[in-house]
This record gives sequence, structure tokens and C-alpha cells, in this order.
Amino acid sequence: MTQPSMIFTDIDYDAPGKQVDWLYLPHSVTRSAYGAIAIPIAVIRNGDGPTVFLMAGNHGDEYEGQITLAKLIRELEPADLRGRVIILPAANLPAAMAGARVSPIDQGNLNRAFPGDPHGTPTWAIAHYIDSVLYPMANFHHDLHSGGSSLRYLPFCSMRKSGEAALDEASMAALLAFGAPLSLVWAYNPEGRLAGAAAARRGLVSLGGEFGGGGDVNRASLSMLEQGVRNFLHFSGVMAKPQRLVEAPRGTRLMEVSSREHYVYAGEAGLLEPLVDLGTEVQGGDLAGMIHFVDNPAREPVPCHFRRAGMVVCQRHFGRVERGDCVAHLATDC
Repeated sequence: MTQPSMIFTDIDYDAPGKQVDWLYLPHSVTRSAYGAIAIPIAVIRNGDGPTVFLMAGNHGDEYEGQITLAKLIRELEPADLRGRVIILPAANLPAAMAGARVSPIDQGNLNRAFPGDPHGTPTWAIAHYIDSVLYPMANFHHDLHSGGSSLRYLPFCSMRKSGEAALDEASMAALLAFGAPLSLVWAYNPEGRLAGAAAARRGLVSLGGEFGGGGDVNRASLSMLEQGVRNFLHFSGVMAKPQRLVEAPRGTRLMEVSSREHYVYAGEAGLLEPLVDLGTEVQGGDLAGMIHFVDNPAREPVPCHFRRAGMVVCQRHFGRVERGDCVAHLATDC
């Protein structure tokens, strides 16, 4: 039996209309003995219909999704819907307010904390509320990401295989309806601690994606994301009147990341010189980059090689690397 969450709220998830309020997570500290972390949430409902749960700020330094959902909260009205939309624009609020991937309170990575712990530190308590309270209400889910401050991505929407054929088929249909020029399929991981894996375990039609990166806000990615979320709402059946709906572009490229062979890691600490651009098609053995040693400039740089063929969809943004940092990763056609 799932233990009850410590988080409380004045939101009535079953009430009609539009509510914008907070989830309160008790957090006792020196400056506030009976304090709480106030996580913003919106619920918009009109009659019977499916429930779509949208979240961003899973990682606090990934901004396109946070902006998209903040705008959607202001723009979406009950008359636009038949059903319910739940929006969590800054899921790991301490991380979002710090502009950091992980929470400054407990160093927790929300996207590695599912199914969470109601009595754990804030990140794990937030994961538990999402998994035990919000997911069971929903039929559809979208977790909006980007590369954050340390990675740059070719923007794409994605789905994660669940191990259930019917659910994967529905998620694939949602992925194509989103309308991104590039779409990725992530491998099945039954023990995954990511939000998308937890959503799949709950039987939700679930999407994700990486919509930018490098610690800034990419205007083209933001525009594509805003349109795609509305396409997703229409696909789910919750959008009564499609807004700015466009069809999925012809020639959408469907790719997958199915193994560790898709990833390149730094073998030494130093300064990374990338040798390919995002979107480049490479072969196994090709150079991804060279690591230079400015503290020992006579030392020859150390190469980083791709281990298989594919397209470069992700690169490290920071110039300095440590051994074990991801330098780049590929995707391959399905």
C-alpha cells in the first residue's frame, strides 16, 4: 500500500474551472520552523474527459518547458477543454529557482528519484507525490526537458518504451501527433527511476523530449514546443477547440537510442575540443573530440571516438570535462 504524501494543497482536483495555487511540502529550517516549499500548480477542468498532466522544471536549468507551461497556464481556459489539464511548471522548485539541474537543498535529481519517498528529503518527497497522487489521476503525460546548462541537443520529442505493446503503440501515435521534425524512442528499462519510466509503469501515454540546451532559451525550440504541446492536447482529446494546430510534418525522422554504445565519454580531465557539429552523421571510430591539457601543454591531446554509426543529437556544452563526462551521444534510425 502506498504511504500518504506529506504534501498538502488547497487545490480541488475535481472542481470545474481554473485554479492556480501551490503544493506545500513541509520544510522546517532555521529561518522558518513551520515553513513549506510552495510548488506552483494549475488545474483547468471542464466537464468529463481525459486528464493530461504536463510538467517541466524536472531539472531546474532546463528553461523552454518552464516558459511554455507558464504561458499555457495564463492562456488556457476551461472553455477550451473537455476534461482536465494539470500543469506543474517547476516540478523541482528549489532546483528551478537556483537554475540548477539538482536541488540545492538535498542535491536531489528529481529525474532519478522515482517512485520517491514520502518521508525522504524534498526531491524524493516531490517524486512520491507526482507518482502516487498526480500520475493516478492522469491518462496522458508530457515531461518537458532540454539539455540544461551542460548539454546541447538537436530539439526532439520522444517516447520511452514501456514493455507493453498497446501502451507503446499509443505513445508512438502521440509522438507523431506532437509534430516534431525529429522524434526519438528510448529503450525500455523496467527499473528506471526517471519520470517517464514511472509514468509508463502507471499506464500513462507518456512523452518526453529535449527542447534545446546550453543554459539559454532557444527561440526556435520554444516555438516548436509551444505548438507541439497544443498538438498533444488535441491528440489526447482534451482540447475542445484546437488552437494553432498544425499537422505533423511529412518526413518526420524517427530515431532511437537503444544502448550505451550510442554515448561517448571523456577518458581524461581537460578541455574538450569538439570535432563534429550537431546533426552530423558519423561512423564508428570517427573522432568526437580531443581533450587538451593546458596545465601540461606539451602533452598530446587524448581523442574521444564514436563507438558506432549514427547522427550526433547531443554534445557537451561546457568546455571543461572530467573523466566520465558525456561528450556526445548519437541516435540511429529505427
